[in-house]
Amino acid sequence: MFKALCQSLCLFLPLSAGAQAASVVFLNPGHANENFWVGYTRFMQAAADDLGMQLRVEYSERRADLVLSQARAILSGPQRPDYLVLVNELYVAPEIIRLSRDSGVQLFLVNNGLTDNQLESVRAQPDKYPPVLGTLTSNDEQAGYQMLREMVAKLPPSDEPIDLLAFAGVKTTPASQRREQGMRRALADHPQVRLRQVVYGGWNRERAFEQAQLLLERYPQAQLVWSANDEMAFGAMQAFEAAGRKPGVDVLFGAVNSSPEALRARIDGRLSVLMGGHVTVGGWAMVMLHDHAQGIAINRDGSDEYSLPVLQSIDQAKARRWLALQEADDYGLDFHRFSAEGRPADYRYPFLTSPVDY
Repeated sequence: MFKALCQSLCLFLPLSAGAQAASVVFLNPGHANENFWVGYTRFMQAAADDLGMQLRVEYSERRADLVLSQARAILSGPQRPDYLVLVNELYVAPEIIRLSRDSGVQLFLVNNGLTDNQLESVRAQPDKYPPVLGTLTSNDEQAGYQMLREMVAKLPPSDEPIDLLAFAGVKTTPASQRREQGMRRALADHPQVRLRQVVYGGWNRERAFEQAQLLLERYPQAQLVWSANDEMAFGAMQAFEAAGRKPGVDVLFGAVNSSPEALRARIDGRLSVLMGGHVTVGGWAMVMLHDHAQGIAINRDGSDEYSLPVLQSIDQAKARRWLALQEADDYGLDFHRFSAEGRPADYRYPFLTSPVDY
């Protein structure tokens, strides 16, 4: 607690002679008590501590108006960070990019990049929108696809139709869109699976619980529940359990996220399929920003947009291992070993090409 407080208070104090610690502000789109985004921040902080960087995090509570006011204050204030890391949640990124013009702060997007339409508009108006340093997203479409395929594979063979319910996140969140697209792609491989309805649970447990109660009345034979995050899966699970259904036995749940609760549910079988690992994306962004601050080009291969293969299927053994690692502040990782510092010019960040089993 004291360490975190000190980092927050000392973020923009003058550095001693010769110190070159890069300062970063992360506009976290989630709630300050939201499992995924709290874990996400912890991984970023572990990277910052290991790399000698200064990190401050501001939570926007999933409010577009709040994140824009936070960005405005940061980008126009007297003590600006070197880098601002943001997420294109609720499509806020173009306006923040516009606000950054002439601020001297370089922007880096994580998890949700610009949509195709936004990217076209931004690139067409370079006088209005300065260039973004880079974008790191996760393999959301593949995760949505793989999750449904693994769920179907766990069912006993049958010629009978299989009813599926799906809980997507937010319509204006690219990651949610891509996961849903992957789920729909998997449906083409399994014609016996009938998608009864997709609802948008807003990543929220209580909302998904209420939605699942109604869906159960309409589709009482549902055997599969696909969810774009763990909170919605647990909300839906609560409704099914109240109706006398047993998760992992007569209804299978799949979810995305590697929170401690999700890992435990995968271990005990209440979650039949779990995709996780994207909690690390912000930490990998910190590695790249550390290198950039040292004068190392992070787009040496000519690209500034990357989809990382971080989302992977978590079996029970991996869930146990990850649960133990999350109890360590540093996640058991030496972030320096991923840096391009001191590497050949053709060095490629390992997390760009394969998942890191932290």
